Amino acid sequence: MNESILITGANTGLGKETARQLALKQETKKVILFCRNQAKAEAAKKDLEEQTGKKIFEIIIGDVSDANSVRKAVENIKEPIDAVILNAGGMIGKMAAKLTPSGMNELAATNILGHVILVEELIKNDKLKKAVLYPSAEAIPGVKLLGMKPVSMKTSSVNEFAGVLDGSYFGNKFDATQAYGYVKYAATMWMLSMARKYPDLKFVVMSPGNTGGTNAPDNLPPAMKFMLKYLMMPIVFPLIGGMVHKLKVGAKRFVDGISDEQYKSGIFYASKQGKLSGDVVDQSTFYTDLKNTTFQDNADKAIHHFIK
Repeated sequence: MNESILITGANTGLGKETARQLALKQETKKVILFCRNQAKAEAAKKDLEEQTGKKIFEIIIGDVSDANSVRKAVENIKEPIDAVILNAGGMIGKMAAKLTPSGMNELAATNILGHVILVEELIKNDKLKKAVLYPSAEAIPGVKLLGMKPVSMKTSSVNEFAGVLDGSYFGNKFDATQAYGYVKYAATMWMLSMARKYPDLKFVVMSPGNTGGTNAPDNLPPAMKFMLKYLMMPIVFPLIGGMVHKLKVGAKRFVDGISDEQYKSGIFYASKQGKLSGDVVDQSTFYTDLKNTTFQDNADKAIHHFIK
C-alpha cells in the first residue's frame, strides 16, 4: 500500500486526475502536487479538495527541466514518501530543440533531466520507500496504422543516446514529434536500469495510452493540432477502436501501476501492438531492445553526462 505519493505535473490533465483517483483510495494519506507554478498548484489543490472531500493534498514547487530547482524541491520534502509518479513532460511546443544550461534540449530536459535527479536525490536521502512510475509512450514500438515508425537506433551506444538528448542525433531536421519517441526511449531504458540497480524498489514504466482531455495536442504545430484535437481524437479514433480512451482511463493506468502487484519492476507496459488503448502488455515481447541491459546502461550513462 502507498500512503504517500508525489506526482509531478499535477496541476492539470493526467497528473491532476491521477491525484484525484489516488486520494479516493482508502489507504492514501498524502498526495504531493509537484508543480512549477504556485498559483496553478493552489488552484488545483482547491479543486481536488472540493472533488474528493479530502484535505490530504500538499504542494511542492519545482521545475523538472531545471536541475537546481529539483534539488531544492527535494530539500523541502521533509518525510519519506512511498511512491513517485513522474508525470510532467510532453512535447512542449516550439522550444523543444532549444538547449538548456544542462546541455540537453528542452524536450529531453523536461521529460528526463529533473525526473532522474528527483528520483536519485530521493533515494540518496532515504526519502523514497517503495515505487517509481514513469509514463512512456507507444511511440517507442510505433503504431503502423498511424504511420508511426518504431524508434530505431543504430547502436544504442552512450554517444547515440547523448545525441538524442542534445538533439544532434537528428541533424538539422529536428522534429519534436519524432524526437519525442526517442527521448521517451532513453528515459524508459534509464528506468529499466534503475530496476536492476535497486531491486528493493519498484520501477514501473507505464504508457497512459492515447488519452483525451489533456493539453498534449496544444504543443503540436497548428495544422497537426487541429487535426488531432478536433478530428482524430473525437471522431476518427473512436470509430477505429483501440485507439483512444478517456482521461480517467489513462490516469487509472498510473494508479494501478504503482498499486497493483501484477505490474512488475523493470517492465514497460503499454497498449497491445498497433493499439493506443485497451489492455496493457509487456512491450519487450515485441520490441526486444528493451531487454538489452547494455542499452539500458548506455542510456543511464548518457543521461548522467548532462547532470552536474
